[in-house]
Amino acid sequence: MKLYAISDLHLRHADNRAALEALAPHPEDWLIVAGDVGETLADMDTMLRTLTPRFAKLVWVPGNHELWSMPTEKPALRGEARYLRLVDLCHQHGALTPEDPYPRWPGEGPHRILVPMFLGYDYTFRPEHVPPDKALEWAWEEDLMCTDEVLLHPDPYPSRQAWCAARVEQTRARLERLPPDATTILINHYPLRYEHVRLPRIPRFSIWCGTRLTEDWHTRYRAEAVVSGHLHMPATLWRDGVRFEEVSLGYPMQWRHRGEVDRILREVLPGPTSPAR
Repeated sequence: MKLYAISDLHLRHADNRAALEALAPHPEDWLIVAGDVGETLADMDTMLRTLTPRFAKLVWVPGNHELWSMPTEKPALRGEARYLRLVDLCHQHGALTPEDPYPRWPGEGPHRILVPMFLGYDYTFRPEHVPPDKALEWAWEEDLMCTDEVLLHPDPYPSRQAWCAARVEQTRARLERLPPDATTILINHYPLRYEHVRLPRIPRFSIWCGTRLTEDWHTRYRAEAVVSGHLHMPATLWRDGVRFEEVSLGYPMQWRHRGEVDRILREVLPGPTSPAR
């Protein structure tokens, strides 16, 4: 029994939809889908109808693309209402979400708990010399703008930062109640640490990539592995003895050279137990 992960399926692209359809069944294994399935409820439905029958259990967390309020969708749900609609769609297909009790991993090994999270970002992934109120201007200086600024609404919160702060506090409270003898698999769309935002061509896009409020969660909450996406740069990284898995598929031109999607699935458990030499 294995735990696999993938993110950033971006199903508006025909090649990505075809790759999803070609994914082989894994009837004994679990799959994490770590956000950015697509921009529409139809994309989410396609993913769920395709993958839930092929895996023993599916665990989903939202990315920013799922939370976009697309003008073509009626009604155009905004903010938390849209997120809860996505959660409801997952429940209709038997998939787990950040709103469910955290499941214990049923495979071999020690007491492990899977922790799907929805945390957001707050523009704090930036150098110390950039003031909080100048973060967007700092990105604009390099002609960078995230579509979230137009399509990702925080309703009923006054800002994305406020929504992020609320989600972090809600999640922190749940994590503090976990049994002390359990290790965790932390799952989030965005990286938990600023140092892991590796964007050599667009480094200032980092402000839309997470929050510094989670910098120490991998040690504070006894993580064995941390799963994230968003960057479209799959990799296995290590920090403080904890394995960080970036599990993005990405856009067709980014993943075609890596082979079939079956080979692109990232194995989280059992996975490597120490950095490769």
